[in-house]
Amino acid sequence: MRRPARSALPGLRRKRATAVRTSRLSPRDLLAEATAGMLQRPGRSALTALGTVLGVGTFVAVLGLTSTTSQQIDERFNALTATEVTVEDTGGEQPEYVQNAFPADADARIERLNGVRDAGVYWSVRLPEGRGVRSAPVGEAGEETQSQIVAASPGVLAAAGPHLQQGRIFDAYHDREAQQVAVIGSGMAARLGITTLETAPAIFIGGDAFTVIGIVEEVDRKSDVLLSVVVPRTTAERVWGGPRSGNRAKMLISTELGAAQQVAGETALALDPAHPDYFQAVPPPDPRGLRTAVTSDLDQLFLLLAAICLLIGAVGIANTTLVAVLERTGEIGLRRALGARGRHITLQFLAESGALGTLGGLVGTSLGTFAVIGTAMAREWTPVIHPATVVAAPAIGLLTGVVAGLYPAWRASRIQPVEALRR
Repeated sequence: MRRPARSALPGLRRKRATAVRTSRLSPRDLLAEATAGMLQRPGRSALTALGTVLGVGTFVAVLGLTSTTSQQIDERFNALTATEVTVEDTGGEQPEYVQNAFPADADARIERLNGVRDAGVYWSVRLPEGRGVRSAPVGEAGEETQSQIVAASPGVLAAAGPHLQQGRIFDAYHDREAQQVAVIGSGMAARLGITTLETAPAIFIGGDAFTVIGIVEEVDRKSDVLLSVVVPRTTAERVWGGPRSGNRAKMLISTELGAAQQVAGETALALDPAHPDYFQAVPPPDPRGLRTAVTSDLDQLFLLLAAICLLIGAVGIANTTLVAVLERTGEIGLRRALGARGRHITLQFLAESGALGTLGGLVGTSLGTFAVIGTAMAREWTPVIHPATVVAAPAIGLLTGVVAGLYPAWRASRIQPVEALRR
């Protein structure tokens, strides 16, 4: 066998030394080391990944639920708010001389307009000082509840879209005959202790008896009805008088979808052609602006909650990885003695924390998606999850794990082999 020339030996030695100095950790070896490190303590690894699971799962769930609820807000807004018009009695330039500008047949005048479903006039009744509402007994000893009393024409309750728990709402007959009847919300019924209408219960408003003919459980509009006592307009005028300058009447109008703007423009002339300046019609707001504002607020709130959960998960990974570094000091020293560089140790621990973050991100994405679908099915909604959210969630888990492992990995790379092997 022929030996290499003497002049070639120094070159071979330099190549071998360079090969030793430039030792590398391949991605395959890095993945194997990270997997082995996680499997040494599977329970701890699972608990460490749990923080990322919760953080990423919350991130996916809240974004999905935000999109889903925003869709429901859009539908409800378009179906209800976009078909509502409110008319205010301003009294014109001298409101002190015009106590009530609405004519007696205001409901009929407005309901003749194209696109109007129901319309009615209402105002809040001011009881004498110290008087309220009570259910029993008849005498003065009964405990009175301070509640809002609303005088309304029959069209107000129809326009509000009530869902009755018991009984019925009053109609044109009760209003025409000034019957002393009342419709109350379920909240008011609970406060007064009224559970059934079979016995024709009566309530006493400032000492005057009114028969409760209906209990409203829910309304589509004018939700304050649920905590109010609603009586016919003519009855209120007979017992307490009509609206006053400091407590002016209003009108609630429900319209067909798309007709609200037109109805708002025609209302003042339909009510009083001679004095249209007595009224101010308030059409529904721009649905796009309201939808954007509501969705933006929900997004900011839920993103803040998701960020807090991710921060908690990152702190958990950092804490557990740092403890693992302290416990594996001997192992790190042995690796350094066998030729591992500081960057190899850094990459190893970063790979472990990144793998835990990615695993937590995948599991969290699945749980968050299931949570959105389950909630939507329970509420009979359509689940809405943006594909970018599902794709980005595992990457967020990976980034969280890598960031959380930076300091522990740096601490591990600073451990000197001699000091580590002495422990």
